[in-house]
Amino acid sequence: MSSKSGWWAWSTKKKVLIFGTIALVIVALGVGLGAGLGIGLKNSGDDDNDSGDSGDNTGSGTNTTTPTNTTVKWQPAAGTKWQIVLKYPLNDTSIDAPVYDIDLFDNPKSMISELQGMGRKVICYFSAGTYEDWRSDADDFAKADIGKGLDEWAGENWLNISSTSVRKIMQKRLDLAVTKGCDGVDPDNIDGYDNENGLGLTEAMSINYVNWLANESHNRGLSVGLKNGGSIIDSVIANMQWSVNEQCAQYDECDTYAAFIDADKPVFHIEYPKGDDTNNDKSVTTKQVTSSCDANSSGNFSTVIKNMNLNNWVEYCP
Repeated sequence: MSSKSGWWAWSTKKKVLIFGTIALVIVALGVGLGAGLGIGLKNSGDDDNDSGDSGDNTGSGTNTTTPTNTTVKWQPAAGTKWQIVLKYPLNDTSIDAPVYDIDLFDNPKSMISELQGMGRKVICYFSAGTYEDWRSDADDFAKADIGKGLDEWAGENWLNISSTSVRKIMQKRLDLAVTKGCDGVDPDNIDGYDNENGLGLTEAMSINYVNWLANESHNRGLSVGLKNGGSIIDSVIANMQWSVNEQCAQYDECDTYAAFIDADKPVFHIEYPKGDDTNNDKSVTTKQVTSSCDANSSGNFSTVIKNMNLNNWVEYCP
């Protein structure tokens, strides 16, 4: 017989050592591959909750009340005093309030910086649910996304809030809020479902949209509030840092918004006791103050008495 060589010449101990090494390498590769797949699946799941554009006309938000980004720069406490001026660019900073709500488009970054230099927080207002023909980005809206006009506001129409195109425009508005240094945003007119809108808007669509707006705001470091929309509070309150309400005392519905106070989140509350046509700097009557400030369940609301045109004039509850 010829002498053994190569593999057959190796000792049993050497063969065992080689087999053991190969086995360890296979196990290590398997563990590494499994971990990688697990991370990939986790990231894939997170992407499903992101608030980016989905590429279809239903938008990309979900109906969840759980924020995708819970890191919020600013959460004011219930009862925080405020001032709101939307008629024109802010020209009076003398009101001693720690929160100012002003128009996103009309006010320059310098005004926002001035307010913040005085120790105030700035909420930047824009309409998230209506088309306004005077805005600088009005031409960006597709005609198909524009619904019926608002009876009391010329040049303003309801929007298809599920439209991807509309949501992209709103993302740009949020980017503008970041550029100007806003602390938070006040997206108005999210309650088209409660009006003749011509677009078939529903509460479910508004819930989706408001949560989407919240996630987009939070991802930019902006706080955000719910404007009116009392019937969807339970579905969005976890994503909101406050409520902005108009006329809950007049319509006897302040108890609906008290859920925010229970969560130690402000209800920035506005009443217009002078009515639609009277905008002056005269004080309201004692009776009007009482009806605005002492509504059921409105304790600790941040109530302001304003002219309907939301100019500088303001009165506060005693």
